[in-house]
Amino acid sequence: MAGLASDGSNPDVRLLYDINGLAKSAPGWADRAMEFIGEYGILLAVVLLVLGCWWSVRKRPDTESAVTAVAGIIWAPLAAGIAVLLNVPIRGFVGRARPFAEHQGLDVLVKGKTDFSFVSDHATLAMAIGAGLFVAHRKFGLAAIGLALAEGFCRVFMGVHYPTDVIGGFALGTAVTLLLSPFAMALLTPVVRAVARSGRGRVLVRSRRVRAVAAAAVEIPEARSETGRNDLAA
Repeated sequence: MAGLASDGSNPDVRLLYDINGLAKSAPGWADRAMEFIGEYGILLAVVLLVLGCWWSVRKRPDTESAVTAVAGIIWAPLAAGIAVLLNVPIRGFVGRARPFAEHQGLDVLVKGKTDFSFVSDHATLAMAIGAGLFVAHRKFGLAAIGLALAEGFCRVFMGVHYPTDVIGGFALGTAVTLLLSPFAMALLTPVVRAVARSGRGRVLVRSRRVRAVAAAAVEIPEARSETGRNDLAA
């Protein structure tokens, strides 16, 4: 795989220089901002999206819908962790060096990267979570996928990955999340359903306000029915 990136005429390398060239022409503060965003910021934003998605689905009026969505949200970071673990042997097998180790003139924003390049852990993590959230909640999922794409761009901009490293990360994260999703959901859904029926833990699946509204909706028809029976008896 490393040989694919050794020739400057290769589209992978040309795109690397084109995107990383933006870092050279950018002011220093912009490079520092991109360094933080690409290394930590986007992943933090993805975590906040996961929390926001969980907070949102807790407000669904239907219990089973909330249970399924929460199980999907739990699966998203678990899938990301599995994908990164699978990437460890992939990196060792492919053995592609970082782009700055083989090409001159790159503006490397993050120093000290000595491991292999293919595939990108950051791209894998972000896209795995994005795919998982998309299954649980389309709106939050699309936002997470957008952040994953931005993460991939940042890794190339920073000079630490080839574009194909990022594409490989996207593919790995999506494949692990979607292919293992049926098995994971079969295991997680009963657990989340049990939590929803428990005493203190049910707040993790459905908000107190939604449960109160649902309980009131059940009590009102029962009260009317009881009133009707009393009127007939009178």
